Amino acid sequence: MEKEEFLRHYRVSTADLEAAGIEWGELQAIENHYHTIEADLRSIGKDFVDHYLYDIERAGIHSYRYRTKETGHLLEKIIRKKREQPEKFSGINSTNYWKYVTDLIGIRVFFLYREDWRHFHEYITSVFENNPDIYVEDREKDFDDDVSHYYIAERPKVYRRNGDSRIYDESVIDIKSDGIYRSLHYIVKYRGYYVEIQARTLFEEGWSEVDHDIVYPYFQDDEMLRDFSRLLNRLSGMADEMSSYFRRMKVLAEKKDDER
Repeated sequence: MEKEEFLRHYRVSTADLEAAGIEWGELQAIENHYHTIEADLRSIGKDFVDHYLYDIERAGIHSYRYRTKETGHLLEKIIRKKREQPEKFSGINSTNYWKYVTDLIGIRVFFLYREDWRHFHEYITSVFENNPDIYVEDREKDFDDDVSHYYIAERPKVYRRNGDSRIYDESVIDIKSDGIYRSLHYIVKYRGYYVEIQARTLFEEGWSEVDHDIVYPYFQDDEMLRDFSRLLNRLSGMADEMSSYFRRMKVLAEKKDDER
């Protein structure tokens, strides 16, 4: 991709690029290398879902989908991360970027009800080693070169919307209140690369897809778009709450039937 085309399409200014402290030539080298591994990443993603998520009832989910990161989004993310967190991402380059970027392979799993998170959490932490002693702190130094070692590489975390009911257990998962974003995140080291699993309800996925298509990350300064996104987010949250109420009503109705 040509530099000017990239900057225009991904709304990256020359000042943003300079502030990130990375040369365009290095970004091109990352792009060229990424093209050589992208097919392998797709294969690894397919292998992951075939082995661990294909049986959705066993995994405690409603459905799933997966993708590899689009090249332009990868370059934009590297620029953004180097600008926002210069110390953490200072060493990233074309020879190691896959050690820093944890969502080259991204998987979304979906729940019908918010409280179903625990079923998936118990499942994923039972099929992969979950040892806090080996959680990655330094992307470069802590990277495990053993491609046969599959494990959860970061403490699982959940982003919850301000005002959400407290259904998550702080003893097993990091809880972050992040305004309007709702999602569970797991980073799994698998076949030499990180796989990011995001878990959310179907209603939350609907809002997230619209928000990412229109607002995030390129139009975050547009006040009107942000306001509409917040409104849609509140509606999705209400839909989640109503779904849970429906389920509870069904359980109560079934209990009454059994007692007759």
